[in-house]
Formats: sequence, structure tokens, C-alpha cells
Amino acid sequence: MKIIDVVCSKGRTGFFFDDQRAIKKNAVPDGATYKGEPVTEGFSAVRQAGESISVMIILEDGQVAHGDCAAVQYSGAGGRDPLFLAQDFIPVIQKHIVPVLKGRELQSFKALAEEIDAFINPDTGKRIHTALRYGITQAILDAVAKSKKILMAEVIAEEYGTTVSDREIPIFTQSGDERHTNVDKMIIKRADVLPHGLINNVKTKLGEKGELLLQYVEWLRERVEALKPDEGYQPVLHIDVYGTIGLAFGNDYHRMIEYFRQLEKAAHPLQLRIEGPIDMEEREGQMFALKELTHRVNENNINIQIVADEWCNTLEDIKYFADNRAGHMIQIKTPDLGGINNIIEAVLYCKERGIGAYQGGTCNETDRSAQICVHIAMATQPDQMLAKPGMGVDEGFMIVYNEMQRILALRRARNN
Repeated sequence: MKIIDVVCSKGRTGFFFDDQRAIKKNAVPDGATYKGEPVTEGFSAVRQAGESISVMIILEDGQVAHGDCAAVQYSGAGGRDPLFLAQDFIPVIQKHIVPVLKGRELQSFKALAEEIDAFINPDTGKRIHTALRYGITQAILDAVAKSKKILMAEVIAEEYGTTVSDREIPIFTQSGDERHTNVDKMIIKRADVLPHGLINNVKTKLGEKGELLLQYVEWLRERVEALKPDEGYQPVLHIDVYGTIGLAFGNDYHRMIEYFRQLEKAAHPLQLRIEGPIDMEEREGQMFALKELTHRVNENNINIQIVADEWCNTLEDIKYFADNRAGHMIQIKTPDLGGINNIIEAVLYCKERGIGAYQGGTCNETDRSAQICVHIAMATQPDQMLAKPGMGVDEGFMIVYNEMQRILALRRARNN
């Protein structure tokens, strides 16, 4: 099956681009936005509309495969590529990528995805933006699946030697700033992992001594007990703190470990995960900090799992953190890895080394990128995957859950 054309359209994502550095410097929330000046290069405001590009591959039999280019909410932060604006990057696809794809035979997803992921832009001498690699390789996966008349998950399993899951992958839901109301929705919908929490400011969300987060964890435990739909429901509590615990406790490991003891007690009997407890603002320092914290948590038999996120963006970063056991679990933040072939490799690498694989992403994705990520998860079987897009349990949970159920139902029907 040949590719006869590639068409692009601009789009919106499920959330916004936020200047993380400006927010950490106390930009003031103002309704759905923030007051204050942007800090990160490329931002015109602390919060601005998220943008995407749909890449549509037209096949010779008339079928249309598509994927969406999208970047994370906190673009330009933590070593990531700069802000992704559709008007800047559609011309790059048209000039450099369309000529590579037109007329190509769709024989292997892996080979063509790796070619696009490694592509060097002749105008810059650098690889194309991670968001472009992300969306173009999604479209390639869909095109190969359509040409073979099988599911995208089955293409991955066939080419990487894996098995498509016959069970649901646990779904992790995000609350955004509605960290109480949205938790109720999560419990009612029986979300497996919750609530993310968006604890990104010491003064207003963590507390100068961590007291606000401690109160919130206690509330979470009590709320689960009060609203649980059945006795078997025991979700994992997973909270992203954006380095604020380190900020509050002066990056003092001893004080942080003592605080973890309090959090463990507040969460009991629920499993608690803390994502990004510290941010050293550079890759090597971040790896060593998380390695030390993970070691100390294990040494002190504290029932908390440390999750790596910031400064662990690329496939190479993930291997580096996994090899050094810098965290009990690593978030594989899908748009940051560029080609989706890297997401597959990252999940499999973590699993081989006994490190938790969290196939994440961002609220700032699209329905299409989320659906394709479900196929990746079903084929690679990470420990959990993110409900996306959107900062909230409504749309993202529905999109991910429903696509997963379609895959399961279609495969069961074929096997009967």
C-alpha cells in the first residue's frame, strides 16, 4: 500500500501552554489564566491556547490515516523543545516531510517511524521538533494498520514481539486545580489511579511545612472510603508536586524522608506515589537526587513510590534514570519522546529492568494522540497510563477508557 499524499490542518489541544517557570515565580492565578509576565522564551503570556497539527496520510485505496502533533503543557521547561505553534511548523512538514513520505510503500511501521524520528531538517541541521515527530509517527502507525487491516496495537505487537493485553491497563486521572470536585468524579467512575493534584506552588498548595498537602492526602483517603462504589475499590494515590517538597525542605533529604513518613501515614492503607518531589533544574543532578531519595525510601521501609518526571524527557534520559534506579517508576511523557517508536522502546526498557513504567503524556494533547497512546499501552502493557487530554476526569478518562474497551471487544470478537 502506497502513500499518495500528506495533508495538514491546524488544531487545538485539550488544554493550554503554561509557562512553568513563571508560575513557580508566583504568577498569580486569575480565573482561568494567570496575572504576571512570561519568563520562558516564546511565550506571549503565562498561559496561552494549546495548538496542534493533524497529519493526514492519504493511501492509494482512498483510506485516510491520521495522527496529531502536540506538545506538553509546560513546553520549553525542564530541557524540552520550545513552544509549539502550528503556523511555525506546518511549513516544515510541507517542505521537508511530505517529499519523504509521498510514494512510500507501507511495509514496516518501525522502520519508517525510526527514519522520521531521526530526520534532520536541512534548514537547521537539527532534528525536527518533538511534537512533529510525535504526530507524524502516529499517522504512520495508523497508515500501516489500515494497509494491513489490523489494529494499531496489533501492528506494534507484531513488529516488537509483544502481546496485546487482554485486560484493562490501569488509568491515571488528573484533577487540575479542581482537586476536590474532580476527585469525587474519579471515585464515582472507579478510576484506578488518582488524582495528580497539581501541587505546583509551596505557599498555596503544599504549605510552607508541607501541611496543606498532608491535609489533602488525609482528605483523599477519607473521601475514597466515603464514596467508594464497592469494597474492592482501592485506588492508588498519585500526586505530582513539581519539586515543591524539595523547595519547602531546602532539598534536605533527611527532612524530606521524615515528611514522607507523615504522608505514608496519612494515605494508609492506600498506596501513595509522589511524582517530582525535587527539581534540581538539570539532568544529572536530578538523576542523583531521585536515586538518593529512592534509596532512602527503600532503606527506611517507607511505603511511598517516587516517580521521575522532570529532566527525564527523552528515551536516552529514561534509560539513564532506569539504569540508575532514580525512582520506583518513570513517567514516559509521550510527546517529549518524539517518535512514538521511542515510547514503545521506553516502556519495554523499564519493564526489562524492573522499573515501573508509567505511560504518561500531558493534558495538552488531543483526542487522536490519546487514542493512539491507548494502542501503544495495550501492546506494551505499562503499569499505568494517563487519561488525556484535558485537565480533568471528564473528557480524558472517557477517550482513553472507551478506546481501550473497543480494542478489547474487537479482539474478543475475533477470537470467538
